[in-house]
Amino acid sequence: MNNERKVAMVTGAPHGIGAGLVQAFRDRDYRVIANSRSIKPSSDPDVLAIPGDIADRAVAERIVREGLAKFGRIDTLFNNAGVFIAKPFTQYTNEDYAKALSVNVAGFFHITQAALAEMEKQGSGHVVTITTSLVDNAIDGVPSVLASLTKGGLNAATKSLAIEYAKRGIRVNAVSPGFASARDSRVAGCAASGRPNG
Repeated sequence: MNNERKVAMVTGAPHGIGAGLVQAFRDRDYRVIANSRSIKPSSDPDVLAIPGDIADRAVAERIVREGLAKFGRIDTLFNNAGVFIAKPFTQYTNEDYAKALSVNVAGFFHITQAALAEMEKQGSGHVVTITTSLVDNAIDGVPSVLASLTKGGLNAATKSLAIEYAKRGIRVNAVSPGFASARDSRVAGCAASGRPNG
């Protein structure tokens, strides 16, 4: 096994931005560890598809463990998995709240922690997290409190991680797309946040 080829891990991989990321990494000869709750096996030998909910810490650890067993390294983690629930604030349910926290916060926490631990051993790596421009630029007619609550936290976490890991050879950034529908995954208004440390 040649461990010199770079390896990217993409959550929320099968559709939209996630599918585009997997293809973009493959076009650059990266091997890819792809995850979602219901992802199907890939016919590409350089794409390892691992199903499971990263909000479950055991699943996040298994994804990293199986990815390392297959490819021997993790160079980039792309935190793309997320949910967006557009409802007026007073109409959110406890289930909506729990789902947003589970996917957007717990999933980020578990998979990022597991991947960063391996990047520390390598002395290099890159973590990128998809957040949303709605955190800083709310739009009338697009109710987004749960997105702002959870993704805003990821923006803050990104800045903190960027400082914490800068001297360890690991870059941490966030990308805040504008609206991207399932039918149109082109990203408008991208902006990077976090410290560009390298």
